[in-house]
Amino acid sequence: MVRNLLALRQIARRTISTASRRQFENKVSEKQKLFQEDNGIPVHLKGGMADALLYRATMVLTVGGTAYAIYELAVASFPKKQD
Repeated sequence: MVRNLLALRQIARRTISTASRRQFENKVSEKQKLFQEDNGIPVHLKGGMADALLYRATMVLTVGGTAYAIYELAVASFPKKQD
């Protein structure tokens, strides 16, 4: 019983300690250089084309939503005449 328990512990340790570890390259310093560079680009657009597309989509949805809300308020403020 004790032998089985010790064997189980060794197997558990072995699988945890020898689990496949993926080596990722540390890119933090590269990102820091990119975002700290003084090139006149706002920080929310320094990530590249994906950031620009997300920014534009957000602006379109914001302006469109605001226009739609104003339209609905105008429609609601003038009730329909009842005949």
